[in-house]
Amino acid sequence: MKLKILSIVWGVADLNRAIAFWCEALHYKIKNEPDVDFAILIPKEGDGMQLSLKLTSSEQPKRHHMDLITDNQRQEVERLLSIGAGKMPGWNYEDDADYVVLLDPEGNSFCVVQQNNDI
Repeated sequence: MKLKILSIVWGVADLNRAIAFWCEALHYKIKNEPDVDFAILIPKEGDGMQLSLKLTSSEQPKRHHMDLITDNQRQEVERLLSIGAGKMPGWNYEDDADYVVLLDPEGNSFCVVQQNNDI
């Protein structure tokens, strides 16, 4: 058996807010009734990687990152901003950057990548 990614575990300070944002952002749903400090999100339809949300009280920067890919980056960035994402202040993009760095409502960074025909 090949080693595969089961889940990305995303540290959050407000579990309910994170569930609401990431379910809306990714068109996901809660897999099972969440625990007090942990929830698993899965795609509403079809296959896809699960996202696990883990409640943390740490004030240290969270060492996680997601790249999301889309064929309409501008539209998705606007949608994500409308549901609570924020822009990463002061980010210096390369001239040929195919990504936009955003922040989720908890201040965690993630990228929205423009899909090209090579992917």
